[in-house]
Amino acid sequence: MIHAKFLFLLNLILLTGILSTVNGQRLKPGPQDLSFFSSVDETDQPYAIYIPSNFDENKKYPLVVFLHGAMSNHRLGLRRAFGQGNIQGEKFATQGFVPPETDLEVTRYFPELQKVDYIVAAPYARGTAGYQGIPEQDVYEMMDDIKTRFAIDEERIYLTGLSMGGGGTLWLGLTRPDIWAAIAPCCPAPPEGTTDLVCNARNLPVHLFVGDRDFLYQTAQNWKALLDSNQIKNEFVVYPGIHHNSWEFAYKDGFIFDWFTQFKRDLFPKHVQFKTRWYKYNKAYWVTIDQMTPGTLAYVDALFENENSIQVSTSAVGAFTLNLKGHAMFNAEKTLQVKIDGKTIKIKPGTAASFSLKNGKWAIEKYTPAPGTKQPGAEGPLKAAISGNHVYVYGTAGNPDREQRAARQAQAAEAANWSVDRGMMGRIMVFPRTLSDEQLRPSDYETSNLILFGTKETNAVIAKYADRLPMHLNPDSTDYGLVYIFPINDHYVIVNSGLKWWTAPSQAGPRRMAFMISAANALDTLPDFLLFKGTPDKIVSKGYFKQNWRLPAEEAAKIKAAGAVMINE
Repeated sequence: MIHAKFLFLLNLILLTGILSTVNGQRLKPGPQDLSFFSSVDETDQPYAIYIPSNFDENKKYPLVVFLHGAMSNHRLGLRRAFGQGNIQGEKFATQGFVPPETDLEVTRYFPELQKVDYIVAAPYARGTAGYQGIPEQDVYEMMDDIKTRFAIDEERIYLTGLSMGGGGTLWLGLTRPDIWAAIAPCCPAPPEGTTDLVCNARNLPVHLFVGDRDFLYQTAQNWKALLDSNQIKNEFVVYPGIHHNSWEFAYKDGFIFDWFTQFKRDLFPKHVQFKTRWYKYNKAYWVTIDQMTPGTLAYVDALFENENSIQVSTSAVGAFTLNLKGHAMFNAEKTLQVKIDGKTIKIKPGTAASFSLKNGKWAIEKYTPAPGTKQPGAEGPLKAAISGNHVYVYGTAGNPDREQRAARQAQAAEAANWSVDRGMMGRIMVFPRTLSDEQLRPSDYETSNLILFGTKETNAVIAKYADRLPMHLNPDSTDYGLVYIFPINDHYVIVNSGLKWWTAPSQAGPRRMAFMISAANALDTLPDFLLFKGTPDKIVSKGYFKQNWRLPAEEAAKIKAAGAVMINE
């Protein structure tokens, strides 16, 4: 009898453990904080999340991602998505005037939020850092973390945000349009290059909001005109007399949730238009660009005219694939007819069709990048190396004295300091490591991009890769600065020899909207390589490496003429 009871209890314990594993940790409903482990700098990154009050773990939920603005954070962002502002100042007979709540005071607590049948999430995304590079990666890592905790309806994932986050909404929405069912940027401040991608929203409903006294009003008006001229489905609301606080009206009374409810993602639209400059963003719906020139705007326009009949036009594309399985206008048992740039090609039945440009003519052939060529994960530009896990490495070679070693370390530490004092704009919460060439471990080579300072004479890591690297600054060329990116062992290295890439220019350049003010920020607009004399605006040579990661002949000639660099031929 005792034995039977023991077995019953043991089975009950085992069953409880199995159910706990299946169902996962149960979280309370309502607003709260969660975090994910970031591969960028091995830190836990917070995000705020709303869980419906009647949450059912057996049900798939739509997900709304909210991107906060500058000088804000994830907790404020979640409130804003529900139209919750700060308590305004009031005058009381007994207390006198009570000032309005500050953002700090509001960050300390969550109010009661409107009950909606959505999971709503707002990433911290490193503070006021924009939504490209590391913050962009944070958004997607947050979404991955949410999907491990909750059943998310992949056909109903929505994106919205205000100001800097409104610009991030446009950037993330247009670079990967097939992730989202609809996007809603409010008073957007989009990053440079976003307008080139407007046609990518052909199958992505867009709702714009702005106040007519907002300093970004004209930006929003320009976007409205772009969307209309590209025949993009959009709605546009202008609030008369309102400044940059249009979000108070855009998100009021849960409007955004009601608007999103109309839309589901269509992974197989009839017509796909897609532009991109980078392999990092090479896919939209059933079209994948397999070969292009990174940094150059590539374009594919693919239209189903009838069943198994597709018309395609391209620009700056060397190869592409049509992934047709699941498309309502595709029958895998029939011949497929594809007209590419005016030439018709017939293909035997199948679920995917790949084409490559050969001697100026399109052929049925899957493109495979050759070793040592530009491809996904090895395309540049310079900013790519600091958009993921990376380490700043100073050299200890050449027998430096204590003062020289300290100066080398200080230079690397300055480059690694993303969190410079930015006044009211807040800090950038990215914390990469700074190590000497002696301190690098095997795991660092395996996991990280390396930002290398010095020359092959002063940095042992540069010396290690010297024969594989495309060029080296001569040790005596102290009035020059050389910086370039290069792929090594499935990762990037940046080599910075001589003067720092973030040396102040001799003349101020044109103003642009930047949310980071640091050495890292100086890489934003640079291509693959830069050689300068004195200051970065005194350019000797600047540009992109060729497909084989070698210097273009014209730029190589300029570099040789300067006499400051040895080029590996």
